[in-house]
Amino acid sequence: QDKDTKMTEFWLISAPGEKTCQQTWEKLHAATTKNNNLSTNSKFNIPDLKVGTLDVLVGLSDELAKLDAFVESVVKKVAQYMADVLEDSKDKVQENLLANGGKVLTIIYLSFEIKKSFKNYSSSLDTVFFLSIFKGVNQIDNDLKARASAYNNLKGNLQNLERKNAGSLLTRSLADIVKKEDFVLDSEYLVTLLVIVPKSNYNDWVKQYETLAEMVVPRSSNVLFEDQDSYLCNITLFRKAVDDFKHKAREYKFMVRDFQYNEEEMKADKEEMNRLSTDKKKQFGPLVRWLKVNFSEAFIAWIHVKALRVFVESVLRYGLPVNFQAMLLQPNKKTMKKLREVLYDLYKHLDSSAAAIIDATVDIPGLNLSQQEYYPYVYYKIDCNLLEFK
Repeated sequence: QDKDTKMTEFWLISAPGEKTCQQTWEKLHAATTKNNNLSTNSKFNIPDLKVGTLDVLVGLSDELAKLDAFVESVVKKVAQYMADVLEDSKDKVQENLLANGGKVLTIIYLSFEIKKSFKNYSSSLDTVFFLSIFKGVNQIDNDLKARASAYNNLKGNLQNLERKNAGSLLTRSLADIVKKEDFVLDSEYLVTLLVIVPKSNYNDWVKQYETLAEMVVPRSSNVLFEDQDSYLCNITLFRKAVDDFKHKAREYKFMVRDFQYNEEEMKADKEEMNRLSTDKKKQFGPLVRWLKVNFSEAFIAWIHVKALRVFVESVLRYGLPVNFQAMLLQPNKKTMKKLREVLYDLYKHLDSSAAAIIDATVDIPGLNLSQQEYYPYVYYKIDCNLLEFK
């Protein structure tokens, strides 16, 4: 698909059957494809469901609007968390977000899925069906919270340790840098200090460290490590000269690091780091698999809700007996305005107030219900941009 012209946005619309529903479909298809290709279209088949009273349908319409918003929010959360988990491989997000084994953008095929699943319930529009969708998606939402919390804790702890092993020589962990032989240990009189020497002052250090205090062991300083700005050096001197040395060193911008060599402690830090790193790797695969499966489940549920909304809204708008054709349009980016005009010309006769609405520059109360745009035909947007990560 040409990314520049195709939108990852779909318009799910419906119009009343003319002589036949096939005719409605052909008319739309011809109008949007004959001049320049305004959209890619397909039929969206919704099975006939038993309709109750008008009051019931109005109630269902409100319930479905809430359910739609909830399911969409869960779809977005799962997609976004997939991007978070994949970290540096954000380009792989799209290929991991598949619905029903096919790319999300082949929503068309889901209309077959919808036919199947509607048959699994009584074919009447009742709250049992809604409840089953809500329960399923709510379960995904709760599971996501629990899994994300566990994984994020692990990731956070690992990042904290990694931070300790990076950063400035004044604060970072030295477990991977210093060795036992860099220190004089277990001496009653001598002690080894670690000093951070700015690279620009290194020549001064070499000339002066032996004379900064009395009782410094000659030639006892080595460079143990360097980062961009500084060297980490050791130096051995008599314990009683330590305070004097620290004081003098500060004057020359040589910073004595507060550090006790403790093998057990450093070993424990390394082991904790390895444990967390291994745990994260172990959890990564199953978590990505869970996200893939449940993204698909949530997305399919979302398209089901859209299908139900189109059905209910079409019956409320166009009346009984049920006779409408639902159609899925994928607009071309550059011709969306033109596509709107073509649809308006096709369907303006459906609504006597449509002319007033199109021309009105003021907000007409009730028309912007829940941010749903109003057109003479039934219209719902399925916005898949939630899957595009920069």
